[in-house]
Amino acid sequence: MRLVKYQILLKAVELGGITKAAEALGYTQSAASRMIAALEQEWEMELLVRGRGGIHLSAAGESLLPYLRTVCNAQKELDEQVAFLQGLNRGTLRVGTFSSVSIHWLPSIMKRFLQRYPGIQFELLSKWEFAEVEDLIRQGQVDCGFLGLPAGEDLEVFPLRRDQFMAVLPPDHPLARAPFYPMELLSHDPFIWIPEDRDVEIGQIFREEGIHPNLRYTVNDDFAILAMVEQGLGISIRPELVLQGSGRRFSAIPLEHPRYRDIALAVRRGKPLSPLTARFLDVARQWISGE
Repeated sequence: MRLVKYQILLKAVELGGITKAAEALGYTQSAASRMIAALEQEWEMELLVRGRGGIHLSAAGESLLPYLRTVCNAQKELDEQVAFLQGLNRGTLRVGTFSSVSIHWLPSIMKRFLQRYPGIQFELLSKWEFAEVEDLIRQGQVDCGFLGLPAGEDLEVFPLRRDQFMAVLPPDHPLARAPFYPMELLSHDPFIWIPEDRDVEIGQIFREEGIHPNLRYTVNDDFAILAMVEQGLGISIRPELVLQGSGRRFSAIPLEHPRYRDIALAVRRGKPLSPLTARFLDVARQWISGE
């Protein structure tokens, strides 16, 4: 029961509310609230601060957070080892990811994995930036995560595929069928982009090329960008993986100076892979390589 209290507290912090945590773990809101209150009473300290904007950890809760995660992760690893000895027929795999992988890769990878290990459950945490996925791995909130290279030295990475950045143009753009998009035109064509704090790689391209793009529109969604390009409102630069199966009409051609991002799966360095994570890595590699 004490472990359940820890799990509810961690889930409430992760999701930003006790009600969401209760739903995710299969409890009523009142039961979840009582368990957190019981934990606070037992330890004689406030763990969660409740306000109009939701909940957040108290100073005491922040200091205890790493230890709570360690306890819960240790229990999860024990459960996985037992499941492995029983044929890997139960357990939960927590995966950090980002939008294009969530849409174009993960459903097929998960389907193949569950065909082999049908008793496994998945918990997916999606982030905008690779750095956010890295933090999830470091903090033990996920078992592994999809991200772009390079990654922090404290992570062990397993490269999966190189993804090329493409110039995305309206279908009637004069260069729609050109072999490449000249970099100098980025200063002239109206550019549609996602703010750099959520799209670091595109800003890096501009800086390395010494280009001041004609930033005309700012949005926060890849699909909105493709819809606007289709209507001839401007151009953009997006990874090739994002463009797959969008159903939109546009032209995608390489940049004059080709650019890529390398996508990998990562885990915490120095820690043996759990049987469940190792199997998932094998299945992901096989699916991506077409085996």
